[in-house]
Amino acid sequence: NISGVDSTGEFGDPENTVLTYNVGANSTITNVTYSFNLTAFSPSWLSEIGLAFTDSDVTTGVLLNPGFGVDSSGTGTYEGAIDLVLEDLSFSVGADGILRLEFYEDFDDGAVFPDGIWNAGTITFEIDGYVPPGDPGTPGTPGEVPEPASALLMAAGLGMLGYGRRRRAAKAA
Repeated sequence: NISGVDSTGEFGDPENTVLTYNVGANSTITNVTYSFNLTAFSPSWLSEIGLAFTDSDVTTGVLLNPGFGVDSSGTGTYEGAIDLVLEDLSFSVGADGILRLEFYEDFDDGAVFPDGIWNAGTITFEIDGYVPPGDPGTPGTPGEVPEPASALLMAAGLGMLGYGRRRRAAKAA
């Protein structure tokens, strides 16, 4: 829920609202669904209000301007879904697992503060968790080789089962 969040300065401005979410180390953001109601205060335009969702280092991510093409102030409602994989925009967060959202303005006219507001809305991310190569829980990848102590313990248990069966078979005969 992003209701009441301000858009203030250009991307990276320290006055911008930044939200962070731990989505799991090295997870991949694959899809985004959104529904927003925005207001841009004159002289700002709806097309200038933006949302960046990136990794915590801001080295990879996506910029979203829901009112793109609406070059006027006022209020607008926007909704949609973006398959980031299909659009070749999917990205992975870093080892810290942080997904960073920054609400910003494309052009800081300096005339009003804030330039716009996210009146109401939600944004939902589809996230694929990171699975290390060779993880035994991953279909099609080999399982781990048990350590020697575990293998010996398993062999001893199987030996005891065999001994018990043999003993019962000899007793029944």
